[in-house]
Amino acid sequence: MTDVDVVIVGAGAAGLAAAKTLRAAGREVRVLEAMDRIGGRSWTRSEDFGVPFDIGCAWLHAGDRNPFMSDAERLGWTTHMHNMGLDHLYFGSRKATADELASVSAADARVAQALAGGAADDRLSSLLDQGGAMRASATYAGPMDFGKDADEISVEDFNAAADLYPDYFTREGFGALIAAWAADVPVNLNTVVTRIDWSGPDVEVETSRGTVRAQAAIVTVSTGVLAFEDIRFTPALPVRHFEAAFDLPMGLLTKIPVEIHGGIPGINPFDDLLIERHARHDLYFLCFPFNLPLMVGFVGGDFAWEIETVGKDAAVDFVTDRLVDIFGSVFRKRVGRSLMTNWGGERRTRGAYASARPGRAEARSILAEPVGERIWFAGEALAGALMQTAGGARLSGESVARDVLNTI
Repeated sequence: MTDVDVVIVGAGAAGLAAAKTLRAAGREVRVLEAMDRIGGRSWTRSEDFGVPFDIGCAWLHAGDRNPFMSDAERLGWTTHMHNMGLDHLYFGSRKATADELASVSAADARVAQALAGGAADDRLSSLLDQGGAMRASATYAGPMDFGKDADEISVEDFNAAADLYPDYFTREGFGALIAAWAADVPVNLNTVVTRIDWSGPDVEVETSRGTVRAQAAIVTVSTGVLAFEDIRFTPALPVRHFEAAFDLPMGLLTKIPVEIHGGIPGINPFDDLLIERHARHDLYFLCFPFNLPLMVGFVGGDFAWEIETVGKDAAVDFVTDRLVDIFGSVFRKRVGRSLMTNWGGERRTRGAYASARPGRAEARSILAEPVGERIWFAGEALAGALMQTAGGARLSGESVARDVLNTI
């Protein structure tokens, strides 16, 4: 049995930020992480393509407010501001006309106007005409942004999310940046938390490697982990907190990058290409970032859960076939290495990031309330306007750590 001031569950951006804040204030903390690495849903890997590739989050959203931007500058990371426009739009294999492209922007403006007018907290799909150019707008707003189809997204929750411009990419990898920023934080890896007992004056956190006693616990696991009850609480969490985890289900955004040797005529580095297809089997490409020979495919929402189920080979075939449909069969021979991310199958996250069910936008504020002045929650789900971002998760962890300091 080990005594510390605060125990932190999870070593993603929120947990690491909370630890750094508490340690700077002279508090003794213990960070417990079930995985064999830090970073959570931020993870850069180089072995797949011979260059850093972000398996998890890659965009440094809201660069003018993102605390990781100053770390990127301090560490000499290479950054590129990426305008999330729509350079190429296809309906199946048919290239959109200039008028159709222009009408996507007009559709975006109509949705923004409806949100500014105080639309009721209905399904986001209630504001979207699913035909024509509005269909492309709905794909960007839903699966490719929130990781869910528009009929599963709360209008109020969507409206509460900040405009994330300006967005940045980093050649060295966002996950690697977070790992470098947190390199000074001691973390107990491969340590699975199974139960948090707050029945007494302190908290006792049971793990696969023993029990830790502390004055307070900061829990930074995903709402997917909470809803699956991978961690038991004694006594049980208040009903409203428990329900809030279910009202913030995890969405999914799956990457399917493929090497394309020799480039594609008319496609430039960092171009955005969207293919609208039947049954929401839509596909977005970030094209050749940093002039690397990579077409990074993305699918989101229900289709992402479906494609992760069928596996990498089928996913890569799907992406390759769509490129061949548009650019010709010659590109099948130019496909090299590939992969598919699998956050839906990762039991320590159970998805990509959280959003509120329609009519349940208040779930974020409910889960943010401390429990018995001993248990706090933090993470991307509780990051306010910067929800669903690593920068927001970091700010959430720092804010909660200050609340804990004021309490204990």
